[in-house]
Amino acid sequence: MRCLSLQQGVEVAAVARRQADPVVDRRCVLVGLLAAPRAWAQPAAKLARIGVLVHSGNLQVYEELRGALRDLGWVEGRNLIIERRLVDDSPQRARQLAAELQGLPVALILASGTTMIRSARDGAPATPIVMINAGDALGSGFIASLRRPGGNLTGTTAAGEEVLAKQLELLSLAAPQAKTIGVLLNRANPANGFFFNALSARARELGLQLARIEIDHVGELDAALLRAKGTPLLIIGDPMFNRERTRIAELSISHRVPGIFGAREYVAAGGLMFYNSSYAWHWRTAAAFVDKILKGAKPSDLPVQQPTQFELAINLKTAKAMGITIPLALLQRATEVVE
Repeated sequence: MRCLSLQQGVEVAAVARRQADPVVDRRCVLVGLLAAPRAWAQPAAKLARIGVLVHSGNLQVYEELRGALRDLGWVEGRNLIIERRLVDDSPQRARQLAAELQGLPVALILASGTTMIRSARDGAPATPIVMINAGDALGSGFIASLRRPGGNLTGTTAAGEEVLAKQLELLSLAAPQAKTIGVLLNRANPANGFFFNALSARARELGLQLARIEIDHVGELDAALLRAKGTPLLIIGDPMFNRERTRIAELSISHRVPGIFGAREYVAAGGLMFYNSSYAWHWRTAAAFVDKILKGAKPSDLPVQQPTQFELAINLKTAKAMGITIPLALLQRATEVVE
């Protein structure tokens, strides 16, 4: 008996029904037909796997990332797996989760905010990191330059120093009688030393004093806002604060603390003022970096992006509750007024 190969068996399958082939054993044809589907089957599309370290205070804008990835053709369950790891306020835990993601492995890790980015870099040194809204990527030592980041990190960075200086100026216009401005910081955020120094330089130009108010956890918010009672407060953006934005807004009203924030959601929750770029812009722009890296680009070759558009929102309802009159010139500069 002479048996054919699988391919030969398939080719003679039709012929075998019409005429006898004394040389070819029919059992061999049957073997070829049974095996044929495996030979013809297309290989399943390979799923890209990425990791996301996201703070619980950023879950809302995280959806912007998923939507932007879908727009670029990356759909969960079809050609993409997103390994999301939720982190609160522990840099050590973030490093552990980054190491876990690297071990899966993932093709890259997205991390939002300076603290999370540093934890991702330290926990997963062999994995590309896409930064989302780094407080100051250059000053924090994450990159060599905006144009040629080098190393394993790229993504978006805030125009941090310039934005904070502008926030200080706007807050002083809203409360022109104030000679001291409080600055609320998360002590664990490594970018805050750089930012406070930059704010101090701008404060001297405006003839203002700064009161540094640092906290380690959200349980200290009440005492921090009470300490700032009656003093305008600049809140340096941090995921730890984002999750507590409604509470911070309520405390600022009850203690009559005019505040300026770095996220639009604070004004919606009752905060007085917001000036910054959109958080959503950072998350959606990060999706473009993911797309390029998954297609073979190196992080070191992808220029870091900074926002170019900024918004000013003012909550007049909150101003009234605090007994503050916002100058007309400042209202005219606002892109949004909540009444």
